[in-house]
Amino acid sequence: MGAASKMASLLGEKLFEISGQGPAPSKDFYNFVITRNEVKLTVWTISLRRDSIFRAPKQVKSTFANFLQDKRLQEDISNVFGEKILVYSLSLCQGHYDYLDRIPEDLLLRIISFLQLKERFVLAQVSKRFKMLCNSEKFWEMLVKNDCPDYQPNMEDLAKALGWKLAYFTFFHTDGTKTNDINNTDFNSNDTTSSNDAKKQ
Repeated sequence: MGAASKMASLLGEKLFEISGQGPAPSKDFYNFVITRNEVKLTVWTISLRRDSIFRAPKQVKSTFANFLQDKRLQEDISNVFGEKILVYSLSLCQGHYDYLDRIPEDLLLRIISFLQLKERFVLAQVSKRFKMLCNSEKFWEMLVKNDCPDYQPNMEDLAKALGWKLAYFTFFHTDGTKTNDINNTDFNSNDTTSSNDAKKQ
């Protein structure tokens, strides 16, 4: 399997989906889906009129090529969901996929675990997703269990009680960084303490 095929395998059948109510005064409900082969807009007309209550939804399906040329459908998407959603949708239909965002969490965590601590400080500032992963107990548990030679299974209950991140800095981190400073620091792009600590290492 080539690199392109491996990357494509990260894509599910559904690339994107969003739902919402149309702009006032309309109360119609919209669902917009982009699959690997088409775009689909479904509209439920919301009305108090008796003859409209059980009306079947309207549905528009389009190939990527047609959607890129269909200004009316694009305008509908922009009016309901906003210009940013339209731009993102057009980008997907042109084959511009964010593969990194689609990598499973377990695989990303494993990749991050190979980085040095100071590199994780930098990575955590790249996006909200990386910040969340680098702060997760699951990440620090994996780091302690896989990368700390002195870790023993009988430490697990204590590590869970302390928190895996605190257990790492308390028992296994020996590069001279001030433990208390880092224990009290989130991997936060707005936190100057974490940035300064990372530079000092």
